[in-house]
Amino acid sequence: MVYQIRIKGHLDPRWTDWFGGLAITLEDNGDTLLTGPVVDQAALHGLLKQVRDLGVPLISVTRVKSGEAGGSDVKPQIEPSYWERDKQDEFN
Repeated sequence: MVYQIRIKGHLDPRWTDWFGGLAITLEDNGDTLLTGPVVDQAALHGLLKQVRDLGVPLISVTRVKSGEAGGSDVKPQIEPSYWERDKQDEFN
């Protein structure tokens, strides 16, 4: 799975290694976009923990199709969260 993690503020590109090789894109609006493959939910939670440990505000986490993860012009393929899918199953 490819994820985009948007955080407030600009990170220096040298943080790439610390974030497991995710691409770091500095947005014009002052945000940083971390983009790349994440092997599973445990790895995603690990990345979010690193964001928390930096003390920077998390803006969003979006799963995208791997061929569309080129930058801020990506239109996220938003899927229902686990809990939303569970609710949908209850009503179907």
